[in-house]
Amino acid sequence: MSQNDSANAAGSLNFSANQRNAGSEQLQLVTFEVANEEFAVDILAVQEINRMMELTRVPQSPADVEGVINLRGKIIPVLDLRKRFGFPVGERNEQNRIIVVEVAGRVLGFIVDRVHEVLRIDSSIVEPAPAMVCSIDSDFIAGVGKLDDRLLILLDLTKLFHPADAAPTAKAA
Repeated sequence: MSQNDSANAAGSLNFSANQRNAGSEQLQLVTFEVANEEFAVDILAVQEINRMMELTRVPQSPADVEGVINLRGKIIPVLDLRKRFGFPVGERNEQNRIIVVEVAGRVLGFIVDRVHEVLRIDSSIVEPAPAMVCSIDSDFIAGVGKLDDRLLILLDLTKLFHPADAAPTAKAA
């Protein structure tokens, strides 16, 4: 298994010094916005992107779990990234989306303010996140992409949604 395959299998982005220096690997990312900051995740971890839908709240679930959705007969927990990152909770609007991902064999969704684009970048423009620079815990950050006019925060989904965040259990109605 190549480094790329092993990183994708975990649903995360991992950048070794060799990958950054080689500059030949292309990363394909889904970019999105949360609280006016631009983030990205590996497209291979993304199963689908949906418009906001009715969420069923689960009693005594963690604060950042908004509820569950029934997606084609499968119950999927949905988390709010604003809450996960400690940002102020915003009003829901027509641009909000639920990004459904598979992380470490689990399927879950997370709410973002807006999805921007699918972007292909060279791994050579990604650098490790400097400590204490971001407004979220830097353990969640796989790196920062330096684009012409902006910085893109690449998230490590495995660390962001670690096994302690196990899906609330609910049965389909």
